[in-house]
Parts: sequence; structure tokens; C-alpha cells
Amino acid sequence: MFTCRLPWWRSSATCKPWQSGRFLPRVWETCQPPSRKAISTTVGQGQQVGTQEKQVLEDREMPLARRETETLFQEQPQTGNQYLEDALLRSYLKTHLPPKVLEEVNQDLERFGNHLLTKIKPLGWECELNPPVFRQYDAWGQRVDHIVTCSAWRRMKEIAAEEGLIAEAYERRYSNWSRLHQAVKLYLFSSSSGGFNCPLAMTDGAAKVIESLGIPGSLKNAFDHLTSRDPKKFWTSGQWMTERRGGSDVANGTETVARKQPDGTYRLYGFKWFTSAADSDVTLTLARVVDAEGQVKQGSSGLSLFFLKVRDEEGKLNSIQVQRLKDKLGTRQMATAELWLDGAKAELISAEGRGVAAISNMLNITRIHNVIGAVASMRRMISLSREYARRRVAFGKLLKDHPLHMQTIARMEKKLELASSTAKLEPAVKQMRDAISILVQFTQAAGSKGAATMELAARDFSYTLARIYAGALLIEHAARPDASSTDISAARRWCNQELCPVATELGNGSYEAEEALADSALVYEGSPACSSCL
Repeated sequence: MFTCRLPWWRSSATCKPWQSGRFLPRVWETCQPPSRKAISTTVGQGQQVGTQEKQVLEDREMPLARRETETLFQEQPQTGNQYLEDALLRSYLKTHLPPKVLEEVNQDLERFGNHLLTKIKPLGWECELNPPVFRQYDAWGQRVDHIVTCSAWRRMKEIAAEEGLIAEAYERRYSNWSRLHQAVKLYLFSSSSGGFNCPLAMTDGAAKVIESLGIPGSLKNAFDHLTSRDPKKFWTSGQWMTERRGGSDVANGTETVARKQPDGTYRLYGFKWFTSAADSDVTLTLARVVDAEGQVKQGSSGLSLFFLKVRDEEGKLNSIQVQRLKDKLGTRQMATAELWLDGAKAELISAEGRGVAAISNMLNITRIHNVIGAVASMRRMISLSREYARRRVAFGKLLKDHPLHMQTIARMEKKLELASSTAKLEPAVKQMRDAISILVQFTQAAGSKGAATMELAARDFSYTLARIYAGALLIEHAARPDASSTDISAARRWCNQELCPVATELGNGSYEAEEALADSALVYEGSPACSSCL
């Protein structure tokens, strides 16, 4: 019987299953796997072989039928309690929180970290595997526009309430430290949330807008629901701004109109092209109020902010039609839809024409959530990389024992007067002061060059501010009496980069009009639009 089970693409001159239409005799004897002794020699004479590598070598001796697939796979990295494993985060809280607050917050975060591992992480995977689906009609042809979410997504909503992921910021149990406590919980929650961190961002933003308005009586009930710890009462909010033209230019892109009703409410009409968390209970949205002559005012000064419930008490949509769910590249766990507002009942909550100013509080909060989510994702990658390096054997030893690999991970990781007294931080402090001085010189030089220069420099300017500010915070943290060597290393590594890119680019002439024309020519070279760029 032929027992050599090499796939056809791996046949060779010494091991051919076919020849002249017949099987080769005694082929198993010519296709034996190498012995352990031979393999040990290739690893290196006298080299100490770790337990995991021994297992790899033993696996090579198993029958080929099994070895062909089983040795292709690596052991899955397993992370532990993400709060306990984040030394920088814990040292930061220890430095900045009052002792009594630290004690309570530390206990809550350690408990939450364990809860993430045992309960929340599996739910997050279920959300990934079961994205929402849209059922437009029922079995009898009646239009229902029902967005169906999985049970894990609905459970995430309950957990968000129970853990106070929104409530914590508004209860203010720890005064000004409550926001920090909330931010850390969101940071830990984000990577395991299955995308539910996104509706939480908009829910927090909606609560902040209502609070900034003084929590009017008509919105008191909504505020209580948005900040509730009771899963049966907790509401999430959407944010409906982007319309068919897309982009962030809502001042010129918003076509939704609002018609005032005799009872003082408004009816909204228009097409909302990108509505995140379309399964939420309520939302904030912009629209243009129609005046007595049937006209609307264009531009940002014509936009007003409205609050509306997505469904009525019976669960029916509030004169809203769901056109379709977005087929997105990312965040597929969350329902994002195109909605048609056909007389949706709403309440005007800003001064007429002051909608952009009123909703800015929501935008600020959601941006903070986005930053938290981005940092959480980076932290997650570092945790997985670090854990994988403890399991993956390559070239005779674990990845963590290869200096080059550890240098790569280290580059991913973990105020000035005080830091000056720390000898190891002196280079970082000097780099920071030089960057600040150069930034001051830039503002003086750029100010005389006109608006076009500042527009071209805006993005680099914001990056410069972010890098300098982050560097100052890292130096401050590393200058503590009980700072660790990794705290100092993190600050020094950060400050070794280009801290003031805007000044460098200004010196390179990157913000000159000629460069702007060159940019356009480079982008559109070879296209019909090129002639208009030159």
C-alpha cells in the first residue's frame, strides 16, 4: 500500500508517487522525515534548546499525514487582565489620583479587567461574527424597517449601563477625577467591546450637550436615560449629521429642513446619508428651519440643533424610513444606515441658527472617545505582540530573546523645570525646550506670510502641538521620584523624534504657493485635470 502522503506539489526526484503509470516500490523508505539528531545539528551544535522548541522538534517526527497541517499553526497569544498588565497606566493613576480615590478606582478597574476577560471579550467576538441585518418587510409585505442586532450587542448595552461607562462622568462621585475614571474604563473596554464603544461616544456626547444647555425640563427624562446605570432604562444616542454630499462641511451640505407645528414641535424632512448607531433610542441632528415664507437660510448660521426619539412608545419608527445598511469596511458590528426623514417629530434644543455651536460639545466628546479607542487599539497590539513573543520560536529561541524584535516592540510603547534636575532626562528636556523655541519662531515667521501659508501649515502645526504636549507629559511623568527606568526611556524615546515638523517644513518651503501648485501637478499628472493645475 502506498503510504507516502506528500502533496503533488512537493514531489521531487527522490520521491515521486508516479512513474510510468505505476507506484514506486518501497517509497516510504525514501521519504522518511529527518531524525531528531539531524535536526538538532541544523539548529546549532551545543545550543541549549528550550521546552517549546523541543516540542517543535518532536512534532516533526509525527506521521506526515498529520504533520502537513498541524505544524503550520502557532499557539494563540493570550493576554491577561489588561489593567494589571498596563504598568504605565497604573503608575499614572497612582501619581495623579488622591489616595482614597485611587484605592476605590484601583479596586473597580481590577475587577473590571477580570470581567472583560471572562464575560465581555467573548461577547465582543460574537458581535464581530454576527453583524446587524436589515429586514425591510415582514412576511405579509408590510414595511417594518427593522434593524436586527445580535443578542451579544444587546448585552453590551446592558453592561455599559451596569458598569456606568456613561454614568460615571455625570455622577461625579470623585469630583473632577470622575472623567478620568470613566476614560480609563472606556480605554479598557474599547478593544473588547465588539464596536459598542462607538454608540457610547455619541451617547456621552448627547448627554454633554443636554448638560451644557442646563438640562431643560423637556430633556430631563432623556438625560436621565442616557446617564442611567439601569439596563432597562439606559438609552444610547446617534449623531445624524452627514448627508448625501458627504464630508464634514455640514454648513453647506445639510439639506434637511424643519417645519414648525402648531404645538411648538417640529417635523424634519430630508435624507441622512450616514447615521451611525442607527439602532439607538434617540439622536441629535441638524436641520434648517423653514420660515413663514417657506425659505431656509444657507450656511452654518442657518443650522439648528434638534433632539428626536427614533421610535414611539409602541416601537414604531418616528416617521423614518431605513433605506439600507451601509456595507462598510470597518465597524461592521454597528448598524450604520441611510435614513429618510419624512416628517419625523423633533424638538428644537438650540437657539435658532446656533446648531453648530450647540452640537460642538458632542463633537468634542466624541473626538476624545476616538482618541481613547485609538490608544486602546495600539495598546492591544502591543499586548498581543508582547505575549506572542513569549510563545513563538524562531531560529532556535523565543522572539522575546531576539534583541531586534524587542527593539521593535519597545519603539511602539509604554513638567520641564522639575525634570531638569533628573540627569537622565536632561537631553529630553533640552530637545523639548528647543522645540518650543522653534515653534515660537515659526508662529512669528508664518504670521507675516498670509492665510495661504497658515492653511497649508495647519496639519503640521497641529501635529507639532500634539508632539510637544505629549512629550511634556511624558517628561513630567518620568521626573517623579518613584519613576521607573521605563518611564524615563519612554520620555527620551519620544523626544528623540522630530518634535517641530511644522518649522522644518516651513524652512523647506513646503508652504509656498509654488509648492501647492506642484502638489496638484503631482497628484493629477497624466489626468485631464492636470492642465488646470499648472
